[in-house]
Amino acid sequence: MSTVDLHTLTGAYALGALSEQESAEFTRHLAQCPACTLEVRELQETAARLALAVAEVPPAGLRTRVMAALPEVRQLPPRGRHATVAPLRRGMRHRLPYLAAAACLVVAALAGGLAVNSRNEADEQRARTARAEQQAAAVSALMTAPDATFHTTALKGGGSGTVVASQRKGQTAFLYHGLPALSGQRVYELWYSRNGAMEPAGLVRTGSSSGAMLLTGGPQGADGVGVTAEPQGGSSRPTTAPLAVLRL
Repeated sequence: MSTVDLHTLTGAYALGALSEQESAEFTRHLAQCPACTLEVRELQETAARLALAVAEVPPAGLRTRVMAALPEVRQLPPRGRHATVAPLRRGMRHRLPYLAAAACLVVAALAGGLAVNSRNEADEQRARTARAEQQAAAVSALMTAPDATFHTTALKGGGSGTVVASQRKGQTAFLYHGLPALSGQRVYELWYSRNGAMEPAGLVRTGSSSGAMLLTGGPQGADGVGVTAEPQGGSSRPTTAPLAVLRL
């Protein structure tokens, strides 16, 4: 493979899409090419941010329902052994068809309930994933806008945030990492700072310490973005001192 060909593999290498032989050859190339090394690092960081933006946590009740249904699932017989079957008593033989019918009804009801729950959860999961993918695509497009600006700072109490804004696109995104969980059913809320007043711009998803989101409204006329801790559901105006204010 020529050196020119190797220069075109930065994206595939950053995503782990090369074969073992190609990866080894490209790794040797990186030791001699600072430009490719820098490009790979930037692509890996961008991929990590986008992955955080679309990451989804399974529904909290899913594990409980699955574990509760396990006792009803028939076990497979041991392999390589002949099972010893005890003879049925006469009375049991007559009751067997009724017991089998009852068992079938129980299994059918259980399967039906699980199927409905699974279908509803699958639909909700697909909808959440679709929204997350759309937002990730919008954030990615915003980050690559020619006039995009980036401002990063640490938040009081822990974590960091980056504001990405494009006047041309009329959009602003907030990328956050390592935000500690808030106590007392409080949430992180974002604000546009305009002429000394704070305007609500969206809530950070609860339970997510890292990710990315688009702000509600555009950056036109705003001089900064504030982050506060607010009661569940958010507030119409800040009730606490800002954890950070990032300029635009």
